[in-house]
Amino acid sequence: MRRTAYGQLLAWKNKNGRKPLVLQGARQVGKTWLMKEFGKNEYKQTVYLNFEDKKQLQSLFANDFDISRILLALQVETGVKANPEDTLIILDEIQEAERGVTALKYFYENAPEFHVMAAGSYLGISLQKKSSFPVGKVDFLHLQPLSYLEFLLASGEDMLVELLFSMKWELIKTFKEKYITTLRYYYFIGGMPEVVRDFVENQDFDSVRSLQGNILSAYQNDFAKHAPMELVPRINRVWNSIPAQLSRESRKFVFGLIKKGARAKEFELAIEWLIGSGLISKVFRVSKPGMPLKSYLDLSAFKVFFVDVGLLAALSGLDKKSIIEGNKIFEEFKGALTEQFVYQQILQSNLFYWSAESSSGEVDFIMQSDTKIIPVEVKAEENLMAKSLRFFHQKYNPEISVRTSMSDFRDDGWLLNVPLYAIGLLEHLLRK
Repeated sequence: MRRTAYGQLLAWKNKNGRKPLVLQGARQVGKTWLMKEFGKNEYKQTVYLNFEDKKQLQSLFANDFDISRILLALQVETGVKANPEDTLIILDEIQEAERGVTALKYFYENAPEFHVMAAGSYLGISLQKKSSFPVGKVDFLHLQPLSYLEFLLASGEDMLVELLFSMKWELIKTFKEKYITTLRYYYFIGGMPEVVRDFVENQDFDSVRSLQGNILSAYQNDFAKHAPMELVPRINRVWNSIPAQLSRESRKFVFGLIKKGARAKEFELAIEWLIGSGLISKVFRVSKPGMPLKSYLDLSAFKVFFVDVGLLAALSGLDKKSIIEGNKIFEEFKGALTEQFVYQQILQSNLFYWSAESSSGEVDFIMQSDTKIIPVEVKAEENLMAKSLRFFHQKYNPEISVRTSMSDFRDDGWLLNVPLYAIGLLEHLLRK
């Protein structure tokens, strides 16, 4: 399985002034596999320690941060002596170790020659609780589920990916049906590595749903394990409301869909806990597409997106016939899955949405790319109507506007239509 993030790890390894690297992301997105695979391929040996499994070492950093002592403890536990020139040190589920994240500072300051990676599924939650964090002493990498392009690679469709990157659109059009078929599969399967691997090996959609059900159950079990007891019922209510939130024509989060009469104050902590665990994300409204976009945030209005499109389909109860064959249930929920899909493919920190103050006009995503503000409208099929996008373009005159749909690639000057199956190439297209 090839991950785009592997290249980022290589860049980290070879960087001058390298800092310990912290991988964040939800459970089961492949952090442990990626770190171990990188260690196996790029180093002579790997020292791997999982603090969730090795409870006796959770106090390893409690008394001091003596690197010599820490390295000796790692050697005793793993049987591997770490050498700066050929060893990768992996500290997994580091949030389970007392002062574990803080210890990374001392690796950077006192032993910068060592290559150190750390990861934690609930690290975001842990960092919210800790006051001592090594600001400026670590690098971060957030790992997501496999993108559609990574899914194609995992499925052995290397040539389909290579063809997309060639941007030979007339030739790409020849294989349009194959792209659309694999895209529908991706809506159902998503990008969780275990699920993708199972589908590639067995081609069994029922097995896919079973695995996704197990992952969703594991997440909900983790609520009770990791969240404060009084918060668990509210987390479950938010979690179970997500399909209803995304199925609305306007995806703006509505607290009343959690329960009748619900207010923001009652559920804010539950939402932030799910964000900290990497299971959901917020995309805020901007009142104006000015630079920088963060200056125009409307903190009272936001959309919530899920960790993975396949898990969203599973949580929503959509069966294989709904998506693969395209029956009426899928038709009704297709817009939600499509917007979730696009969100995952263009995910970046400067991603927002826009809606007009006094009308129903809304642009699904607004992104900041270098010095450009780029509106992106999402269409589930070949519908080329873009009233909101046209209104936005006429009002604010951005250099380029983007519509993504099942239609073929087209450059109309003011409007770039990008096929949904090629939206992962958006940054490349914008640089051309």
